[in-house]
Amino acid sequence: MPHIIVKLWPGRSEEQKKALARKMAEAMKEIMGIEDKSISVAFEEVPKEKWMEEVYRTDIIGKDNLLYKRPGY
Repeated sequence: MPHIIVKLWPGRSEEQKKALARKMAEAMKEIMGIEDKSISVAFEEVPKEKWMEEVYRTDIIGKDNLLYKRPGY
């Protein structure tokens, strides 16, 4: 606990994903007081043409009550 899943369009480098995973883990440790050994981060690449169907409708609109940061689109 916790497991963080980042859904994004393809095209980011492995270095970018690793850097983001490190920053997210650092923030979890600092803000939530969680040990590094308990944190996992995964990336799911979703093609742009499938974003509305696979992410926006299900994870954003469908779970609006869970969002703490809403997109501006």
